[in-house]
Amino acid sequence: MNGSRVLEVQLAGDAVRALTGSMVAYEGTVTFKNAGMGGGGGLKAALKRKVTGESLELMEVSGQGVVYLASNATEVELVQLQGDTLHVESSALLAIESTLRTDVAFAGLRGASSGQGLFTTTVSGAGTCAVLSDGPMIALEVSPQYPLVVDPDCFIAHRGQLQQSFVTDVSWKTAFGEGSGENYSLSFNGSGIVYIQPAER
Repeated sequence: MNGSRVLEVQLAGDAVRALTGSMVAYEGTVTFKNAGMGGGGGLKAALKRKVTGESLELMEVSGQGVVYLASNATEVELVQLQGDTLHVESSALLAIESTLRTDVAFAGLRGASSGQGLFTTTVSGAGTCAVLSDGPMIALEVSPQYPLVVDPDCFIAHRGQLQQSFVTDVSWKTAFGEGSGENYSLSFNGSGIVYIQPAER
């Protein structure tokens, strides 16, 4: 990390996958190439992305040197995975170590009447994942006794044994004049952590 808005990646003959176009500077002998269909997640993930509309464009960065990554001056936060899975908004994914695998997961229907499916990117394995947050990222713990409801525009990611569902006709949005035709929030039950940003998209 080099400042809270720039990720400094040290390469020693290895590689990382990063958001396409996120390189702001580099030193040394570094090569950049398209990570292929599905951002390196393989053909199956690519086909899922095409069907779902979930967009994830990653490039492979490899070589010897230092690469600096950033996106729209947003905060960069590091999440360590130890064989578990992070469900993350594709727009919030900046970089992942080559030891991690990406895929697409069905997140449920947004409202029973709309029938519109929502999807998130999953990052699994052991390694470091760099995510973007509009302001300092906040980690909220969820337990069976204390379920959590989150504004979807503030949601970044979640991990652990959590069940995600949608709460429609959210009264607090209507109360503050943010109501629209179909208000909804994300509800999380179980045990785990939900990451949010302190600003709406």
